[in-house]
Amino acid sequence: MKFMIPFLMAMLPIASVAQSQPGQASGVPSVAIPKTTEVLVILTPRQGVTAEQIMAVIPAEIRATVKLYLDGKIRQWYSRGDGKGVIFLVDVKTEDEARAIMETLPLAKEQLMDHQYIPVGPLMPLMALIGPGAQR
Repeated sequence: MKFMIPFLMAMLPIASVAQSQPGQASGVPSVAIPKTTEVLVILTPRQGVTAEQIMAVIPAEIRATVKLYLDGKIRQWYSRGDGKGVIFLVDVKTEDEARAIMETLPLAKEQLMDHQYIPVGPLMPLMALIGPGAQR
C-alpha cells in the first residue's frame, strides 16, 4: 500500500497526456481516457471590457446563473483566486452542451466574457486500485 501513492503520482502525467490527445496514438491504452462527466468553464472579461460594463449586467447574470444552478446545469461555481473571473463546473457530457448553456447567460449575450471549456472526467489511474475487469 505504501507504494500506491508514488504509483498514482507517476501515472498522473501519463493520464494527462492521454486525456489531452484523444485522437492520437500515444502508446497509452484507451482505458486511460475517461468519459467526460462535466465541463469546466473558465470565464474572464474580454480585453477592453470595463468593470462598469460588467456591473451593469451582473444582476441579470446572477439571476440566470442561480436558475441554472437550481435546474442542475451548474454543479459548482467559484470566483477565481486571482480575481479575474469565475469558474463553473457544468453538468454536461460535451463542450458543445456547455457552450450552449453558457451562451444563454447575459454576460455572454453582451459578448463581455471569454470562455474556456475543459472537459473533465474520472481520474483513470485509480482503475489500477480496483484491478483488471473492474466494471465502469
